[in-house]
Amino acid sequence: MMKQKMVWVLPLIVAAVIFVFSLAMIPTINPTPVRLPIALVSEDQGVTLPDGTATNMGETLTGMIKQQTSSTASAEGPAVEWVHVNTEEEAMSGLDEQKYYAALVVPADFSRNQASLLTAKPMQPQLRIYVNQGMSASASTMAGQVLNQIVDTMNAKIRTDLLAAAGKEGGKVTVQQASVLAAPIAKDVKNVHETGTHTANGNAPVSLFQPIWMGSILGGVIFYLVISKLNFAYRRSLLAARVVQICGGAVLAVIAGFGLTWFASSWGLHIPNGTEAAIFLSLCYFAFFLMISAVLSWVGLKSMVLFVLLLFFGAPLLSLPSEMMGPFYRDYVFPWLPMRFMVEGLREMFFFGRGLEWNHSAAVLTGIAAVSLVVLLTSVLKVRQNRQEARGTVETQTAEA
Repeated sequence: MMKQKMVWVLPLIVAAVIFVFSLAMIPTINPTPVRLPIALVSEDQGVTLPDGTATNMGETLTGMIKQQTSSTASAEGPAVEWVHVNTEEEAMSGLDEQKYYAALVVPADFSRNQASLLTAKPMQPQLRIYVNQGMSASASTMAGQVLNQIVDTMNAKIRTDLLAAAGKEGGKVTVQQASVLAAPIAKDVKNVHETGTHTANGNAPVSLFQPIWMGSILGGVIFYLVISKLNFAYRRSLLAARVVQICGGAVLAVIAGFGLTWFASSWGLHIPNGTEAAIFLSLCYFAFFLMISAVLSWVGLKSMVLFVLLLFFGAPLLSLPSEMMGPFYRDYVFPWLPMRFMVEGLREMFFFGRGLEWNHSAAVLTGIAAVSLVVLLTSVLKVRQNRQEARGTVETQTAEA
């Protein structure tokens, strides 16, 4: 047995397989955010103090936030990318369009309320924080933590400044003032596009990916094996088989889409609109089935390595936003994952109330299906090539005889 080459090559093969599949674990080991887009709105109208000094604490606060963020930036960039937005309505629209993971709003009366903290009738200033929960469970949680930490830091600084100012005025602080000074700035935190319960902690779109992907691989491989056992002497015969294959894939897509929706709902997964989700999952299955079948028709079973790698590399990345991936995965792996459009489409349906509509995800999946359909049908040209090769072999054998 030790004389067999495969025995000596086996350690190298095992090491190579372990190395390749371990690469899929890297993105989830220590995901660090870089340039998470967060909307920053200051509607503060400012205030004129009794001594005639005009001040705008909203502008001061936003400046402090930017300075604090830049001071803690890593080599790849700051953890947060602040996007200045003019109004709260514009920020909310950006949250609906999945432009921002969160928003920090400084209201119009912020300066006026802060200026009253050491008066007889103190009014606690308030900041509004919106966390876009449905956009990404991990990124929105991290964005909310960043905003809460910023407000806590601002509170500590303002409290120190106010106590120092009170000390200069004799150190007398009323009960009302003391209660406000404990937390000079109040936080009003609201989750928008909430994931709710029974959604796999907001990862319901990702959890539905693997059954659809594995089912499409199984369907594509079975049709490939069945057709490869048949001998087609003419292109029209193979073309008829391809048409049957495509129709069979459409039937499998309907079974997979509606079947998975029914199973997932029965197991307790919250799906807002089962029919629309089932239709979209059927589209996803059909697109993946055609893509896999097209590649198999030209490359053969060895192309299965590609689809297995897509599964192992794609699954960890689909649950992470691109801002929390390393440069290699963000720039060279994630953009080429066809299943990400399935996850993005389901996220819009589950958490953003979009329903079944013609959007970017549906357009890309339809494009994948259309291109794959053309590639699959053109594989009938191989029959002619095989016939020419066979004819050339026969003529050569005749001439030699």
